[in-house]
Amino acid sequence: MRIAVPNKGRLHDPSVELLERAGLHIEDGTDRKLYANTVDPDVTVLFARAADIPEYVRDGAAEVGITGLDQVRESGHDLTELVDLEFGTCRLVLAAPEDGDIETVEDVDGKTVATEFPHIAREYFAEKGVDADVVEVSGATELTPHVEMADAIIDITSTGTTLRVNRLAIVDEVLESSVRLFARPDVVEDPKVEQLATAFESVRAAEDKRYLMMNAPRERLDDVREVIPGLGGPTVMDIAGSDDADDGTASGDVAVHVVVDERDVFEVVNDLKDVGASGILVTEIERLVE
Repeated sequence: MRIAVPNKGRLHDPSVELLERAGLHIEDGTDRKLYANTVDPDVTVLFARAADIPEYVRDGAAEVGITGLDQVRESGHDLTELVDLEFGTCRLVLAAPEDGDIETVEDVDGKTVATEFPHIAREYFAEKGVDADVVEVSGATELTPHVEMADAIIDITSTGTTLRVNRLAIVDEVLESSVRLFARPDVVEDPKVEQLATAFESVRAAEDKRYLMMNAPRERLDDVREVIPGLGGPTVMDIAGSDDADDGTASGDVAVHVVVDERDVFEVVNDLKDVGASGILVTEIERLVE
């Protein structure tokens, strides 16, 4: 199986890191390479421009690809989304000069719109019932209204800072995008593809989660359960060497393991101490198969 991965730019490092965390270590590094082997002899990585990855997957050069939703939509190819990897988040927006007369999508009717995403733009205007002249540009899209090349633009923004600097106001959101794992429809049920999707999902599921281990008095277990906002319920195990009561009933401490959201850890640890938990250990999770 070949995986197409962005070869440079802001999507490269997170994609390679994801492969590593999923257990697909890339051998001999990634610098200046077109192909690379992984620790799995059946999996090869193909490095390509993010914009070219949909084409590589569609044509069979790779079975799956990691790239942005915007790139796949712009390609027009029929690919199947397997996992939203939730990085590289951005928006494709319609924007126009702040002091101009374009305030709604309908105001673009009969006007010129510059963009690096002509396919997406034409589909968007068709859905809106707006007749706009879409002009493809290869860069510096935000400058085109100021040099009278276009009346408005459709461009990518993450924070909106570049638009504001160029005195452009957002008129409408065209597409919300993030990096995702895509496959050709004919390989979706391939066992290796399913294995890769599961590995990526397990990495995503583990993010912002922490694994808590502690000892707790057996008689306070109900109190412990009340303060743990866990994934499912806590796992409770007897501790070797823990004493039993004289009447034969269980007593002493038990070991409690649980997965919690990272944002809850600060308060949960203190609440656990209040109900008698001790030896509390908090660790990161590499992968979590739900």
